[in-house]
Amino acid sequence: MSDPLFEADDAANTPLTPAERDDLIPTYITTRAELNEAEQENISEADQWAFARKRGDIVAPALLMALHRRMFRKDWRWAGTVRKSERNIGVAPHRVEVELHTLIGDVRYWIAHKTYLPDEIAVRFHHRLVAIHPFPNGNGRHARLAADLLSVQLGGTRFSWGRRDLVEAAETRRAYVAALQAADRHDIMPLLAFARGQAIAEFAP
Repeated sequence: MSDPLFEADDAANTPLTPAERDDLIPTYITTRAELNEAEQENISEADQWAFARKRGDIVAPALLMALHRRMFRKDWRWAGTVRKSERNIGVAPHRVEVELHTLIGDVRYWIAHKTYLPDEIAVRFHHRLVAIHPFPNGNGRHARLAADLLSVQLGGTRFSWGRRDLVEAAETRRAYVAALQAADRHDIMPLLAFARGQAIAEFAP
């Protein structure tokens, strides 16, 4: 499963701390290309696992941790654990768990009270997960898969996230970042439309 948005995640590649880099599991990896390939293979397996049968309510901290662990467990020893270091995006490390629990409460409220349509609930869930940035890396990929799972849980289908009618990966990434930035400014519509494959050019800066 190709992911044209990979380079938009974590500002292309959020630098890991030396301790985080030391937690790389495969000993053969020496280049970024080899790491990308290994991670993508692991994520493809996690994707199949996540959708193979009912896994329970994705709107739960334990399930979110388990999903990230499954996505990166063959690559990083810190897979599925909350980051301990500061990032140029995301909340302070000591706030991650608090913010996750707040998000879970908000999403459950939205679902119970039908505050938004199902697609918007899942996309808002995705945006907040990216904004919190719970993990050392892989946050964008994790948030998209979690949103896909929530969409299906709510009776919908998976999102396309720019994969449909893809013209150029770089253009897709620019559109995705622009949509996330619009959501940061409390305009969720570009991200909602992008997730469902609306014309990329409409959201590229």
